[in-house]
Amino acid sequence: MPAPKDGPLLDEEAGRLIRPYTVSGGRTRPTAALDLLSLVIATGTVPEECLGPEYTLALRLCRGPISVAEISAHLGLPAAVTKVLLSDLVDCGAITARAPRSHDTPTDRSLLEAVLDGLRRRL
Repeated sequence: MPAPKDGPLLDEEAGRLIRPYTVSGGRTRPTAALDLLSLVIATGTVPEECLGPEYTLALRLCRGPISVAEISAHLGLPAAVTKVLLSDLVDCGAITARAPRSHDTPTDRSLLEAVLDGLRRRL
């Protein structure tokens, strides 16, 4: 699902109307431990309060398992902001997160190539 091209968040001439860290209320640290490769998925629980359009878009992306990095790319937000948004959704029970599988080598080339291929297919 591509990032929104119209609406109140984006103006074709001016660009993004809301600064990224405004979306997270200026917070830069998530409450949940999320890695760029963490997989998140919606639980079906609807947040009690309206959290904002970025939260709605992120939650929509979480219909199936998706990585934090992919959500960040789709939303066009920095990874730090995306982690804060997703941790808020974890805190209210709207999504669950699973840490990436541990590998013997954290920089396993085949894993990085698989992630890159997946991102290229989605974008």
